[in-house]
Amino acid sequence: MRRIAAAAVAAAAATALTVAAAPAASATPVLPPPPYVAHVKWAKWGDLSSLRVYPTASGRDTSGRPGTAAQADQAWAEVLTLSPDAAIAGMREQFVCHWKFAEIFEPGKTSWNLEPWRPEVGEQEMVAAGCNPGGTEEPF
Repeated sequence: MRRIAAAAVAAAAATALTVAAAPAASATPVLPPPPYVAHVKWAKWGDLSSLRVYPTASGRDTSGRPGTAAQADQAWAEVLTLSPDAAIAGMREQFVCHWKFAEIFEPGKTSWNLEPWRPEVGEQEMVAAGCNPGGTEEPF
């Protein structure tokens, strides 16, 4: 994701929390079924590695919705099935951040890019960094 202003992310998170705390509607929305990840591909950005995660239409439609932590876990399991070497400290946290915010702030982005070289940070710092702590996102 492009670097997102911390205020915009905080506002979206507050809205998501408000929606999640709101009384349930009479009809529970039906979420699209898995798979949530079409494929993944390791790429190089200069000397740095990046795992490009390509979500399916179901993944795009489900991500960003409040109450989809179980689906995020399923999607991460799909990433690890496709690329077991993605089980690197900090990668899951980047993925979850993209799951929550990528389709809100950059709908239809080709891939959600995860980098093993990024520092491990807390959720607040991860969100404030636009899911890209420790530097900008690669330009592709």
